[in-house]
Amino acid sequence: MLLSLTNINKFYNGNQVLNNVSLTVDESDRIGLVGNNGCGKSTLLKIITGSVEPDRFTERDGIISKAAKTSIGYLEQMGGLNSENTVIDEMRSVFESEYRAIDRLREIESEIENGDNSSADEYQQLSSWLEANDGYNTDVKIRMVLNGMGFTENELSRKVSGFSGGEKTRLCISRLLLEEPNLLILDEPTNHLDFKTVMWLEDYLRTYKGAVLIVSHDRYFLDRLCTSICELERGILKRYRGNYSAFVRQREENDARQEKEYELQQKQIAKLEDYVAKNIVRATTSKRAQSRQKQLEKIERIEKPFHDTKSAKIRFTYAAEPPIDVLKVKNIDISVGEGSARKTLIDELSFDVRRGEKVGIIGDNGIGKSTLLRIIQEQIPHKGIVRWNSNVKISYFEQESTNLNKELTVMEELHSRYPLLSDFEVRSLLAQVRLVGENVFKETGVISGGERAKLCFAIMMQEHGNVLILDEPTNHLDLSTKEAIEEALQAYTGTVIFVSHDRYLLSRIADRLIELKDGSYRCHSFGFEKYLDLLRDEQAAERRAADAEKFAKAAAASRDKSVRAYRNKQQRSADAARKNEMKALEKEIDGLQARIDALSEEITHEDVCADYELLNSKCTEIEELKCKIDRDFERLIELDEG
Repeated sequence: MLLSLTNINKFYNGNQVLNNVSLTVDESDRIGLVGNNGCGKSTLLKIITGSVEPDRFTERDGIISKAAKTSIGYLEQMGGLNSENTVIDEMRSVFESEYRAIDRLREIESEIENGDNSSADEYQQLSSWLEANDGYNTDVKIRMVLNGMGFTENELSRKVSGFSGGEKTRLCISRLLLEEPNLLILDEPTNHLDFKTVMWLEDYLRTYKGAVLIVSHDRYFLDRLCTSICELERGILKRYRGNYSAFVRQREENDARQEKEYELQQKQIAKLEDYVAKNIVRATTSKRAQSRQKQLEKIERIEKPFHDTKSAKIRFTYAAEPPIDVLKVKNIDISVGEGSARKTLIDELSFDVRRGEKVGIIGDNGIGKSTLLRIIQEQIPHKGIVRWNSNVKISYFEQESTNLNKELTVMEELHSRYPLLSDFEVRSLLAQVRLVGENVFKETGVISGGERAKLCFAIMMQEHGNVLILDEPTNHLDLSTKEAIEEALQAYTGTVIFVSHDRYLLSRIADRLIELKDGSYRCHSFGFEKYLDLLRDEQAAERRAADAEKFAKAAAASRDKSVRAYRNKQQRSADAARKNEMKALEKEIDGLQARIDALSEEITHEDVCADYELLNSKCTEIEELKCKIDRDFERLIELDEG
């Protein structure tokens, strides 16, 4: 056990945010913490890290127990990067003790060379400490993590102050991973990460030696990583075994069972109450009525199941059916900027869209995805041809909601677009997307990003477009609203063209993909899951090519040193044995990597995620195999240099 919370309560302005929350975190847990915005997730994390104290009313309230060995790393607390450091220096500061020990070893080696052996014992102690803490591989660790988090070799010498906010967040995560706390707490870690980086982080965290507690709206991330999900609802924490998909299924089953038990008990209670009411005043039946009354008092009442009335009811419809061929795009360019500052991101891009297709557009940040959506709507100049067929009606969701008038209230925004709607009809439409109460009288410029997105969905529902163009539609939304959008898009029979980083949405909605790359693009005739398989295969091929290049360079350097002279039979025999061992090691590495790839695929399966012991054993085996590969590589280098 690393951490235990017992009866944690917290009140803000008279409202109970946390209600007798209890949680135990063990050494290899992978816990996802979910709940609607404002439910108290951040408060709970702050209590765990000690920056906020729980409210205590009795000696049994607010108990927080930590093992002596527990070290907590919290992403939000890592904002204090030294802006004057270079990236490599900032990461090396994590291993300051190791670098000092190495420097001291070099000093002692010089002393010994000069005949001074007085520090021999210190040398032995430092060497043992470095080996125990893997101190000789600090630079390897740093480069592995930075490379995985998307930083190139050229960026290692850049100052931290020169990076954007999203890049600094990635640096914070990198530093936190290098610190290796045995309880790692991450709040929305996948923000600002591209697909490749998120996939690397998933793989890294699955084999992380400590426990991981994650707050995230990235359901795909929770699906691939978590072994249990904790839901915080109305201040009450409930824990479910398995990943996010397993949690959704179990929650639905529990709600259905509790609903049935509640209804049966209510019938029993009504029957007893009716008997008591009719017989309590009759002399002949009074005792039996009193007995029934005691039964009523002893019944442990089942709580009425809570159904989240805040779930949005979103439905996109249209009346006019377009022709089969909806859109033709031929040889357009994606360019940004004006005049001399204009920059072409992709020179020529062509694709077609047919009726009923749901096309996902993916790519790194800044690659031109939002620009492409504006180009196909003829909102900005471009070369090439964009041709929409007849009978097409477009409904557009813009990521930043700049099409809203910031000076109008939510009600006024809808009235300005649909003046024939009555106040009641406008309020009803807004209620469907869960914009209710005083929020409808607020100006659109002051409501939250999630509320603006809901207003845009309400407008789109009224537009009845047969083509939906969506730019990051699930940004700023809580989990329940994301699920409502997915259900609406799955049920929609029209054409959808959308940009998204939401892998859960892409996996369930897109039936084909357009991938924008640096200066080029690829059209994939398949969905997101098959695309991820392709991406993994390409990454594996890149790793193999990099390894082959590394060994080729090492071999060339070794040959350049000198041409070996074989003075005797024993030396020739030793060299042959060395080459045979190198071949055997290379073959073994290929086999180990194949096993890692197979295990990595297995631990994404739902039945494995739901079995904690099986998942843990597979993750342990992956870690052991990686260690074995590292040892084999080290031996290969030794043999090649020998």
